[in-house]
Parts: sequence; C-alpha cells; structure tokens
Amino acid sequence: MATIYHNPRCSKSRQTLEILQSKGLNPDIVLYLETPLDKLALTGLLQKLNLGVADLVRRSEKEFKDKDLGEPGVTDAQLLDAMVKYPKLIERPIVVVGDKAVLGRPPENVLELL
Repeated sequence: MATIYHNPRCSKSRQTLEILQSKGLNPDIVLYLETPLDKLALTGLLQKLNLGVADLVRRSEKEFKDKDLGEPGVTDAQLLDAMVKYPKLIERPIVVVGDKAVLGRPPENVLELL
C-alpha cells in the first residue's frame, strides 16, 4: 500500500498522484496541510526518505524567511519544530511504500518505489 503526503494545489504533487494512479495504485492520501504531522511522524518520514531535516525544508516559503530559518546556527531541532508548526515548509509530495519513501521532485522519482 502506498501513501502520498499531498497538497492538491501543488502541480508536482498532482503529477505524482497521477503517476501512482496510472500504475494502478490507489494510495492513501494525507492532506498534510489540513492534518499536520507531528514531530514523531515527520522524523519517521525523514528516516524513510534517508534525508536530513534541512533537505526537506521549502526555503522559498514566507515562513522560512520570516522566521530566519536559513541563518547560520539554526539547528535541525528548530527546523523540525518549524515544519511541525508551519507544514507549508515541508517539501512535497512525499510518497511512502512500505519502509521506503521518495520525494516526488521530480514526480518520476515515485517510480523508484514501484
């Protein structure tokens, strides 16, 4: 079973979902902006993605700039707290199949899991 952490307003997220569906999958869709992830869930996703916290942050978001999250000395814990508080900071989409996950940027990355 596949799960997609999805933002329907994001074109890459929509394209990734379309790829999954075109392969016959009907993934669980988590609208993470409506149902934000807690720190434990986010940490679990990072482990499955095999990424560092900074690799999953959307640096172009207003909250990233307003909260000075790109400044030297900002810790992983601070970034993680910010992503929990402001889920728009989480790069999207994330697709999980079993104990592996990929970031759908580009959307074709999801094919690695199939």
